Amino acid sequence: MKHIVLLTLVVALGGNCGWAQKKAAPSEKKEEKKDEIALSGLKFRSIGPATASGRVSDFAVNPDNPAEYYVAVASGGVWKTINSGTTYEPVFDSQNSYSIGCITLDPNNANVIWVGSGENNNQRAVAYGDGVYKSEDGGASWKNMGLKTSEHIGKIIVDPRNSQVVYVAAIGPLWKEGGERGLYKTADGGKTWEQILKIDEFTGVNDIAMDPRNPDVLYAAAYQRMRHDYMYVSGGPGSGIHKSIDGGKTWEKANNGLPSVDKGRIAIAISPADPEYIYAMVEAAKGESGFYRSTNRGASWEKRSNHNTGGNYYSEIVPDPADRDKIFSMSTFMQVSEDGGKTFRMAGEKHKHVDNHVLWIDPKNTNHMLNGCDGGIYETWDGCKTWQYKPNLPIMQFYKVEVDNTEPFYYVYGGTQDNNSMGGPSRTRNESGIVNSDWFVTNGGDGFESAIDPQNPNIVYAQSQHGGIVRYDKATGETVGIQPRPGKGENEYRWNWDAPLFTSHHKPGRIYFAANKVFRSDDRGNTWQTISPDVTRSINRNTLPIMGRVWGIDASGKNDGLGIYGTVSAFSESSKNENLLVAGTDDGLIQITTDGGQNWRKIDGVTGVPAMTYVYHVLTSQHDENVIYATFNNHRRGDFKPYLFKSTDKGATWTSINANLPERGSTFCLLEDFVDPNLLFVGTEFGIHFSNDGGKSWRQLKAGLPTIAVRDIAIQKRETDLVLATFGRGFYVLDDYSALRQLKSIESKEGHLFPIRDAWMYIENNPLGVPGKGFMGESYFRAENPPVAATFYYYFKDDLKTKKEKRQEEESKLYKDRKDVPYPSYEALKAEEAEEAPYLLFTIRNDKGDIVRKLKAPAKKGVNRMNWDFRYPSSSPVSLTPPSTDNPFSSSDVGQFVLPGTYTVTLSKSVDGTITELGGPEKFNVKLLPGTTLPSTDRPAMVKWQREADELKRSMQGAAQILSDANNRVRHMREAIFSVAKPQADFVSDVKALEAKLKSVSQAMYGDNTAGRLDIDTPPSINQRVFGAWYDGNSSTGDPTTTMKQQLAIASEEFAVVLANLKNIVTNDLKALEQKLEAAGAPYTPGRMPEWKKN
Repeated sequence: MKHIVLLTLVVALGGNCGWAQKKAAPSEKKEEKKDEIALSGLKFRSIGPATASGRVSDFAVNPDNPAEYYVAVASGGVWKTINSGTTYEPVFDSQNSYSIGCITLDPNNANVIWVGSGENNNQRAVAYGDGVYKSEDGGASWKNMGLKTSEHIGKIIVDPRNSQVVYVAAIGPLWKEGGERGLYKTADGGKTWEQILKIDEFTGVNDIAMDPRNPDVLYAAAYQRMRHDYMYVSGGPGSGIHKSIDGGKTWEKANNGLPSVDKGRIAIAISPADPEYIYAMVEAAKGESGFYRSTNRGASWEKRSNHNTGGNYYSEIVPDPADRDKIFSMSTFMQVSEDGGKTFRMAGEKHKHVDNHVLWIDPKNTNHMLNGCDGGIYETWDGCKTWQYKPNLPIMQFYKVEVDNTEPFYYVYGGTQDNNSMGGPSRTRNESGIVNSDWFVTNGGDGFESAIDPQNPNIVYAQSQHGGIVRYDKATGETVGIQPRPGKGENEYRWNWDAPLFTSHHKPGRIYFAANKVFRSDDRGNTWQTISPDVTRSINRNTLPIMGRVWGIDASGKNDGLGIYGTVSAFSESSKNENLLVAGTDDGLIQITTDGGQNWRKIDGVTGVPAMTYVYHVLTSQHDENVIYATFNNHRRGDFKPYLFKSTDKGATWTSINANLPERGSTFCLLEDFVDPNLLFVGTEFGIHFSNDGGKSWRQLKAGLPTIAVRDIAIQKRETDLVLATFGRGFYVLDDYSALRQLKSIESKEGHLFPIRDAWMYIENNPLGVPGKGFMGESYFRAENPPVAATFYYYFKDDLKTKKEKRQEEESKLYKDRKDVPYPSYEALKAEEAEEAPYLLFTIRNDKGDIVRKLKAPAKKGVNRMNWDFRYPSSSPVSLTPPSTDNPFSSSDVGQFVLPGTYTVTLSKSVDGTITELGGPEKFNVKLLPGTTLPSTDRPAMVKWQREADELKRSMQGAAQILSDANNRVRHMREAIFSVAKPQADFVSDVKALEAKLKSVSQAMYGDNTAGRLDIDTPPSINQRVFGAWYDGNSSTGDPTTTMKQQLAIASEEFAVVLANLKNIVTNDLKALEQKLEAAGAPYTPGRMPEWKKN
């Protein structure tokens, strides 16, 4: 099985300035080549989950309509609700960044939204952005307004007097010096920016506060910090509070009373209840952090308490809008002070997720709050006593993904940021799809690598941070800890935050795990053998420089939230040779053994990769023992380039296969197709790319996938599915990617059908009673299953357009160029009107060659897909009106299931009525999904009975329509006789006789309504018997019951008589009366052909 092991990258040591990196402007996304085959049919499917959502960084609530608000997700884009969170819609998915630090509404126009990209925290998994975005239409469209090298933005404030004036607190790059950092101001709505507060190359501004009484009075919190793989310092001489009273033209420091030592991150807020109360939570060196208040507009500060939440992950304070002494502090557990910061207590978070980042307090009802945390969004209406979770926001941050081989549908496993390791189905038998309750936790904490026993999918290995590994029993939910422990006299192992875990290709029960050493177990983790020495550099990280120098132990925020350094971060066992093992480290080494761990060969540096770059992933080829892949990730040194390398000689030499991968987009993982060695996939900071030529060129797969980091990839070989772990949008599945193997060979064809995988036929369960979300409300989260169908992937070279479409395109070009637009000729317009629109036709045949279904699709170019639901065509009357979706009890208008077996499909095109075959026949198998308790004992006989029932239903529906039409014609004739210049009696008796005959037919078909009103027992109608038998058997793949067969037999016998009577009425009686009316010169009635002769 595949096991991807992620590793982060470090950077090169050099001379005194060797740690400095040149600032590189982020590159824009490259446009797709116009000659590339469109791949819209290869569309990813989100499977959630939304069990615990993910990290929320900010809210922007419409003050005039609090039911409308925007959600800034730390690594999942921007979401909007217009109904207080009943539903959320993503509105930022196609932008160049997905990490959001803050969001602000224009106070004068709630349709104008400002977004600061790049998370406003500093922890190890923070993602970067590319500046400020603005929407002027409520999030429908966006424009990047600049500050692209700021990378992390803390806050945006719009001047309430003038919406053109906007202030941006640019924290600046976390991983390197420089960039656009400080406080920026625009006076023209973002067209131009002026840096109005600049400190130094390491210091930006993380927070700003504007005096509500005078918007020219500003308080800015400057913040110096930097993080690398090996070290984090949150503070320095650049940090502090600055004040301006002239809209940022001039500034003065406002630190009187604050710690005199190096300060770190400072949260600053003005009380809306009393703007004379200004609060600041100050991180500082040497244990001098604390909570401060100023009552003289920043002239001096009074320390109220030692309360501080640290600058790494929190440092947000929120004053109560109605109480100047009440202020909330975001932290692991949200805290509140009711005495101006002297004391803090737990705010109350029963049954709520921890790790809080943002709080909105309703100014009109301060007991009503919205909270954003690592678990998503919570709402309270009683001042934190109880919380309502919003279970419909799938923004979970997954580090890793693995899949099992469960039949018939495999499970997906992964580890998340602050939301456990977990597993869930890739699809279900339920019509409601994949819901939150389908997911289960396999290990607590921050979740990471999972692995599944290849022989027994109930044995799951699940990991938490720093090597916390358990063996999880899927059948019972039991766990046992199996982490390797040091022996007597042995030092503690150094575990990566995300330690590599691998199940062997060769020996059942064998697993690998790694800290600074590599471990192997042959009994599923009960016992471990150390098979390597320390394979890292074993560097004392406290001797390494950051921000230009080495910092002491008491530096502000020193190594807060930092993982252990000098660890194995990637591992792979060759499927070709059980003794060939490869390990990568977080300090830039690759170690290779060819004798099962007895000897290791160190690779210290790969040409083209900065020294000591984090090895994020290593992969041994499943096709060639000599081939090894490695992805390096140097983003924690401020280097966002891809580093993707291949060795064809077991690591002796390496070649870059970056090719045309975007310059801005760190690489995380690589995977090889199990059939075609040249088909590769790579996960990057902003998506997934594939190569058909072994890495000589790359192309992004975009359909169905937002801009998001793809941290890990898994391939489910049985299904040929590609499964992604995204860091902020959960799991995604590309169902059957095999078409990618043939892209090179189909370019010259006009059309092509790709090989079709075997398909499961079954009837979906309906656990909610009615389709979709049932009666659970719109907030009920469900991820779509793939359709119960055989899926045909196909290629068509060009869009087929009608004559009218071609004319209109030419006219549009002329109009755009301000040229004359000529009128078409009469002949041209007639040709347009007569033309039949082109389409693609799929013809499905059984193993006897009989056509069982024809499907139609638009003639659009590229790779697309068509689904066949295993059914014959519907026998219901043809309707040109789309069915209503408002009635939850309405059944789908579908035909009966075909027999399981072998089928073929051909692809044709229709151009102006001429059919031309393009591809196929392509053979595929339809299989009946096992698991039915009472399956059919004679499937062909069951299908035969269903077809007979469906045929009777078809005839009944047709007869019903004829009966309705006949009644309508008679009603019109009754009215028409009043316009005939002949005695009434000549026609009334005929009409009444005809009406009586039709009523007799109707009564036989539908029952005696009069008897029903009087509760008189009567036999069932034909309609009751037919549709009762049909309905009773329509939701089962089991044999029809004796009762169903009897009901159908009775209905068939009775309907034969009724149908003959109806035919006689329509053919003879109705026709005769119409002729009599026509002869009398009656006005036209429906269905009657006028008789007229020229005089």
